[in-house]
Amino acid sequence: MSKHDEGHTLAGWIGFGIATVGVVGIGLGVCAGNALGEWGGLAVVAVSVLVTWVLHLAGWGKPPGRRPTSEWGLRVRDLGARQGHPGCVGCRLAGRGRPAIRSDVAVGGKPVSGEPVTESIT
Repeated sequence: MSKHDEGHTLAGWIGFGIATVGVVGIGLGVCAGNALGEWGGLAVVAVSVLVTWVLHLAGWGKPPGRRPTSEWGLRVRDLGARQGHPGCVGCRLAGRGRPAIRSDVAVGGKPVSGEPVTESIT
């Protein structure tokens, strides 16, 4: 894992820990024949996804792809998370990393200059 920049983020490890508790709850619910335990475990797994996502957006995750070795430490925050990572589904779901909308182009694709349009429609 170390050769491929995996397992070096707080978001990943905390999400993994919470998900493990949820999976253990599901397993205990299955073994005990308790549907409430199974659903509770599934809820904990869902919470782990949300916690991991929030930590990623707060800068405790990593962008897709490899990072420099100097940024592999668990205590190193990702300063680019606020703007959104290119190609990151989590950032896109949060509305980050989208291209800026140009204000000098109207909806029809023509420049907006404040001058009257002199084209004639024939």
